[in-house]
Amino acid sequence: MAKKDQVFTSKFILVCIASLFFSASYNMLIPELPSYLAELGGAEYIGLIIALFTLTAGLSRPFSGKLTDTIGRKPVLLFGALVCVVCGGLYPILTTVNGFLLLRLLHGFSTGFTPTAASTYVSDVVPAHRLGEAMGIQGIAFGTGLALGPAIGSWIKLSFSYDVLFYSSSGMALLAAILMWNLSETLTSRERFKLELLKVSKSDILAKEAMPAAKVTFLTYVAFGVILTLIPDWTEAIGYRNKGIFFVVFTLSSLAVRIVAGKLSDRIGRIKIILAGMVLIVGALILLGQMPTFDGLLYGAGIYGLGMGIVSPGINAWTVDLSNPVQKGKAIATMFIALETGIGLGALVSGWYYNQQLLRIPTIFYSCALLAVVGVCYLLFRLKENNRTSV
Repeated sequence: MAKKDQVFTSKFILVCIASLFFSASYNMLIPELPSYLAELGGAEYIGLIIALFTLTAGLSRPFSGKLTDTIGRKPVLLFGALVCVVCGGLYPILTTVNGFLLLRLLHGFSTGFTPTAASTYVSDVVPAHRLGEAMGIQGIAFGTGLALGPAIGSWIKLSFSYDVLFYSSSGMALLAAILMWNLSETLTSRERFKLELLKVSKSDILAKEAMPAAKVTFLTYVAFGVILTLIPDWTEAIGYRNKGIFFVVFTLSSLAVRIVAGKLSDRIGRIKIILAGMVLIVGALILLGQMPTFDGLLYGAGIYGLGMGIVSPGINAWTVDLSNPVQKGKAIATMFIALETGIGLGALVSGWYYNQQLLRIPTIFYSCALLAVVGVCYLLFRLKENNRTSV
């Protein structure tokens, strides 16, 4: 499928650019959605903005994993992007609290499908011994969208209106879909889609071999759900108007280390690299709780971004390493189920506990740091076990 040592093939470049537009399309909404929901009269449902999105993303993972391994990578990529196109166009039409929450639920199908197929596609078209590096590069493309999205989204809202923001999100997703349409399929043994493929058994839901990576993913991404939910209000509370600034700094610092982290994971091992990133995440969360100032926000965002930039390509590559070669989609879906479960629970619980009381936010950050410490301990245990078995 790929030349012996080549990463930058046309297929790889195209899927990376498509990932950029896709991630920007849905993430450009994040900074302004809490205020939008409040204007609709649903301020008490702030925790559901992310929780509902991740609920359907997580529930759809077994289906996306199975379909990725059966009907192909390309159809699954396209389906997720088209969900973003449709939902972006419906936000200005469904202008009630219930309508908004329904759209958040439907919008989650996008990230339930496209990222699963994208990671699997990357693993198909790059050499196995450079997988960590490739995941880092694809993560840079995806992360660039995550960085540009909030900044562009907040600027559009401040300069124009919520409706223009929503339609812009839809247009960005349409660009991603057009790029995905031009990708060639990499799954050689494909089935035609039939309704029977949507029947998911217990064995289709989770790949047991990928559970170590899934556990670390869950413990890492609870904090991300909290940040997506609370950072917009936290940013405004410390006196900064553009609520996307945290996400810009976070993502830029994440991008800065992804390629190096991916290469290092190929050379010295996934667990050691992920462990280093987790330690940085713990420090960033503690800093965010201790320094409720604009400088603290920026420092915390930078360190958190470094940590996530190190962890993300390592976990993605580790998941593929652990997977059954003919069921890579299932393994990657398992990792993403853990990711969405962590984000969803983090968003839901933090939104409920926060309840518009800013003084509670540091406690929430400290709690997330404690969960990340559990992840560090688990990785140390795995490293010790690996060293023991290799002797």
